[in-house]
Amino acid sequence: MTTTPATPATPAIPATRAISAARTTATAGRVLRQLRHDPRSIALMLLVPVLMLTLLRYVFDGSPRTFDSIGASLLGIFPLITMFLVTSIATLRERTSGTLERLLAMPLGKGDLIAGYALAFGAVAVVQSLLATGLALWLLGLDVVGSPWLLLLVALLDALLGTALGLFVSAFAASEFQAVQFMPAVIFPQLLLCGLFAARNTMQPALEAVSDVLPMSYAVDGMTQVLTHTDMTADFVRDAVIVAACALLVLALGAATLRRRTP
Repeated sequence: MTTTPATPATPAIPATRAISAARTTATAGRVLRQLRHDPRSIALMLLVPVLMLTLLRYVFDGSPRTFDSIGASLLGIFPLITMFLVTSIATLRERTSGTLERLLAMPLGKGDLIAGYALAFGAVAVVQSLLATGLALWLLGLDVVGSPWLLLLVALLDALLGTALGLFVSAFAASEFQAVQFMPAVIFPQLLLCGLFAARNTMQPALEAVSDVLPMSYAVDGMTQVLTHTDMTADFVRDAVIVAACALLVLALGAATLRRRTP
């Protein structure tokens, strides 16, 4: 009796892999090539913050001091919101189309994928922050006491935080519409409690305690430090470190919760 040779078992893909610089940059390059063919997303990321700041400047045309007081804060908030929207929808589209499942069947770990997305959208965030900061300072006349480079740093950190939040929430959405629905749950409470509309120390104590753990609060505080101090203060360093740490933490959570496909 002849026996059929046993088919060798397909080696299992390791559940976790060390992040590879080559795989991460390859992923970032693929994402940037896809974005190049999506002019609507590019316009949303690069032009919407610029247009919103311009609109805000002329809303307060008769009160330039009001624009100075809130324009710096919104310089960080607008990029955070746009990067959150674009990143969450783009990542979800990868999963629902089956692209993510095919990628993760290759020698590509979740960490590589998340880091690649963060690198690609981080590059876009640099351009976005440069455009918005340059426009606000040199064309719209935003008057800040501190260094424009510190203002740019906080705007960039805010955009990266928006990217991280978008990558994280995309794991819990089953459609692009659901991804957009996460905005009221994730962004709006932070917007109301960040100190933009009222000083946080004047809020009801429970709300002040909640605002103390929301990253957007420290983004606004960092912008306020640049607005009112000529030098880099210890509070500014604290705020910048907290925003950066929150972005890294959310990216790690995004890698842990990333699913291959949507059921």
